Amino acid sequence: MFKLCGLLFLLVVHSAMCQNFDDLHVSGPLKDMNFSIPEGGGMRFIYQFTSEPPAVSFRVTGEKDGIIDIAPKTGILYLNGSLDWETKAVHRLQVESLDEKGNIVKGPYAVTIYVKDVNDNPPEFDQLTYTGVVRQNSRPGKPFMQVHATDRDDPTTPHAQLTYSILHHFPNPYSEMLFQIDNVTGAISPSKKGSFYLDPQKQDTFTLVVTVKDMAGMTTNAFTSSADVIITVKESLWKAPPTIHIQENSTQVHPVNISQVQSNEQGVIYDLFEKEKLPRLPFSVDQNGVIYVTEPLDREEKDTYSFFVITKDSTGELVDKPLNIHVIVEDINDNPPVCQQALTIIEVQENEGGGSTIGTVFATDSDKKDTLNSRLQFKIKSQVPDVPASNLFVIQQDTGILQLTGTSLNKHVVSNYSLEVLVTDRVFQTICDVQIHVIDTNDRIPIFEKSDYDSVTVAENVTVGTVILEIQATDGDEPATGSSYIIYQVKEGDPNNTFIIETDPETNRGFIKINKALDFEAAPVYNLVINATNPEPLVSGVQYNSSSLALFRVFVTNVDEPPVFHKTVYNTEVSEDIPVNTLVMTVAAYDPEGDSVRYSLEGDVRKWLKIDSATGQIYSASTLDREQQEMYMVDVVASELNNAAQKSKATVTLHLRDVNDNPPRLVTDYPTFFCHPVMGGERALIQATDDDEQWFFSAFTFSLVDDMNTRNNWEISKANATHAYLSPKHANFEEKVYSVPVIINDNGKPPLERKVDLEVNVCKCSSENWCFVDVERQHSWPTVGQAIGILFGVLLIIGCIVGGVFFHMKYKQKNETKSQQKDAKDRSELNRLA
Repeated sequence: MFKLCGLLFLLVVHSAMCQNFDDLHVSGPLKDMNFSIPEGGGMRFIYQFTSEPPAVSFRVTGEKDGIIDIAPKTGILYLNGSLDWETKAVHRLQVESLDEKGNIVKGPYAVTIYVKDVNDNPPEFDQLTYTGVVRQNSRPGKPFMQVHATDRDDPTTPHAQLTYSILHHFPNPYSEMLFQIDNVTGAISPSKKGSFYLDPQKQDTFTLVVTVKDMAGMTTNAFTSSADVIITVKESLWKAPPTIHIQENSTQVHPVNISQVQSNEQGVIYDLFEKEKLPRLPFSVDQNGVIYVTEPLDREEKDTYSFFVITKDSTGELVDKPLNIHVIVEDINDNPPVCQQALTIIEVQENEGGGSTIGTVFATDSDKKDTLNSRLQFKIKSQVPDVPASNLFVIQQDTGILQLTGTSLNKHVVSNYSLEVLVTDRVFQTICDVQIHVIDTNDRIPIFEKSDYDSVTVAENVTVGTVILEIQATDGDEPATGSSYIIYQVKEGDPNNTFIIETDPETNRGFIKINKALDFEAAPVYNLVINATNPEPLVSGVQYNSSSLALFRVFVTNVDEPPVFHKTVYNTEVSEDIPVNTLVMTVAAYDPEGDSVRYSLEGDVRKWLKIDSATGQIYSASTLDREQQEMYMVDVVASELNNAAQKSKATVTLHLRDVNDNPPRLVTDYPTFFCHPVMGGERALIQATDDDEQWFFSAFTFSLVDDMNTRNNWEISKANATHAYLSPKHANFEEKVYSVPVIINDNGKPPLERKVDLEVNVCKCSSENWCFVDVERQHSWPTVGQAIGILFGVLLIIGCIVGGVFFHMKYKQKNETKSQQKDAKDRSELNRLA
């Protein structure tokens, strides 16, 4: 009874909404049909089958499951309960029509009902609580555990598409989470911060609240479930060993086990990686993480090694952070001392006192520095000759410093000594050879061959570097030493270093040269005192005296010199609009001999300047124009009043400062036109420019002349600082050239204005929107070259015509002769026949 009431209720509602079932396409004849119905929803009608006589009723059989039925009389297929996708996703039925006797009229027909899933099941975790273990310093993003959830809804729909996230993190001492979860797979791994900060000494347990949502987490109506994940942090097995020490030149059988590392993961592949890119790396690692040295090492070749141990998975991806391995090669005493020089040469003055340091013997050892293996000790093994004694020299044991004993050396007795110095370390010894040269002491002073070299006269314009005198002094000390080499210097009379003296090292002869230009007006005479000294200091008790001094006088003769400008280049800046006869600048020159100077200009091609010949004052002679030339250069000539041939030049550069004296103008690189007929909306771009200097940028204002005709036909609008658009206001334009008056203003101070009659052509256009323009024939006289060419062509044509006529007449004359001869022959033949 309840089912019948529900069915009647559905029918009443349907009747109220439409006139018949056909209007909603929910009725029809009996045939095979498929229906897709969402699960849940309770009672509802599905379809009404219409009968055809003699059928009077319907029957349904198959997988009704007590939910699906048909009203026998009306043929309405309906649900009397809710479908459930999780229980049964497809119901297969057979429907047939019957007559009054219950016999089958039509059918059975297959009716299939597909149950559509709705999101009515929340996701569920496999476990309420998960536990996992992570190692300290694990690689970020490397999963160490996984959570998993399921959803009973249709997996082919978003209803069962799950997404994972971490809701809470206990404790969370940092601003970022130490763990992360793959939102698709549920795999949990350390984050970048977690890989760095996880430390069982600080916090060994963490609890994560992990959530899972269906509908791919894309809607707020999704179902959510959660589970606790308890993570234990353990100490990392993946640690770099302490620095490894290996003794060089080991005699062990290689490879030798030197250390071992262990990954936090199982089944990884160990490998070595080096940054230094050595020709060969003498280390290896096996698949148990054991590190070997593969050959004996040499500390002197390389004393330290640094490389990395890495772990990879089967796909070649890194598993752990690379470990940096440090190896120090320990030194053994395997290198002998080496003399820094094959022969050490030391010079000693013969008057050196006892205990004086005369030199050092240097040796090196390649073994490790600052160890006993590289400690060197020195000892004199032999001295040749051993006169006047066998112990003239002593060497400091640990420094190699050589000293004299109490006995002084005498060059006249022995000039050279040879020493053998024994250099030893704890194991090896080496002989270093030392040669000691006894040199003469500087106990004699240079003596000039004469004390007065009289005088020399030179012109003031003599070239710098000219030798004006040769001088000579002698020294009795040993030749080719610092004791006998002579240095000449001007001691007095030359405060400005006008002269310089160079010494020939072979002869000790001195050459006095001009070092700076002479000037008769400044110094007509030089009284020079020249001294001669040695680079080596004199011995105690010996001093330079008057024998090492010489006198010399230089007389400078006057030469007429041209005037000299105070400056070689004069620069000034003036405004281009200064009045004529404005003082621009003043130049000045003087004559070394005191003669009066006169000034003139050269190169004033524009005749802009003039100069006062007596004062050097330069004035503007005509109107200046920066637009013609911004930087104007002329030469100023200064000449002597009494000898015009003596003259000199200076350059005057005039920089013209711009003023706004040029109104703007249009740039007409191409004609302005509009295609006929004018359609409306067209615009032509026009451009303005200004010959004045623009300090920052040009800015122009465009407008039309204020007359009725122009305002009614055209309008102008700004495009940018230098361009504007001209547009027609209507389409009623004829094909002709229009003159549009445009006013342009610049932004100068003061601003200038120009009115321009812009020619605008309204014309027929090609397919490329270019104007067809009739080209008028230009009438003009030919140039000289064209006239000569035309004349030559005419004469050539006349010559050809005359030549043709001549040859034609010759040919005709020849043919007439032949014809006359033939006629005569023909007449004689006729006469003969007659």
